[in-house]
Formats: sequence, structure tokens, C-alpha cells
Amino acid sequence: SEKLYTASPGLVNGLQARTFGVWTLLSSVIRCLCAIDIRNRTLYYTTLFTFFLALVHFLSEVFIYHTAALTIGVMAPLMVASFSILGMLIGLQYLEVEALSQNKKKN
Repeated sequence: SEKLYTASPGLVNGLQARTFGVWTLLSSVIRCLCAIDIRNRTLYYTTLFTFFLALVHFLSEVFIYHTAALTIGVMAPLMVASFSILGMLIGLQYLEVEALSQNKKKN
């Protein structure tokens, strides 16, 4: 929390930092599970949603709540979330094409 919420560090307490840590851990577990089973649509969409949540969270902290400044500590997760969303949206097209080709093979 010390590297992220630099604009208003007094507004962040230990409980919020621990909650953010648990949220980050949960997101990473979901993302690892998706990497293991990339063809699971529900898991794929859930993983994509975690990146959207991260992007919205960090953008809101910078531009709405003004608790974070655009430092490297905030820019890094913003870039990871943005590029991951882009990559997953591109990958979603291949997931759809693969599902269609499997359906054709069954018929």
C-alpha cells in the first residue's frame, strides 16, 4: 500500500491493505487456474473480469478518489491489466473458433 496509495497515504489503513492483498491473491489464483484450463469458458470470462476489476480499481484510485498518483507503482498494474485485457480479448476469438470447429467435428 505504501507504493500504490502515495497521494493520500493517511486514508489507507492496515485493514484495507490486507483486504487488497487477499483480493490480489484471489485474482492470481483465478488467473493461474485459467492458465491451466484455458479452454474453460467460465474460467476464461472470470479471469477477464478480474483484469477489468483491477483496471477500474486503479483508475478510480487515481482519477476519482485521488489516493494514488501516476507513479510506477500504479502504472505497472495499469499496463498489466490493459495488455492482459487486450490479449484475452484477442484470445477469446480463437477460443470461439476452436469451439465451432469442435462442434463441426461432432456433427
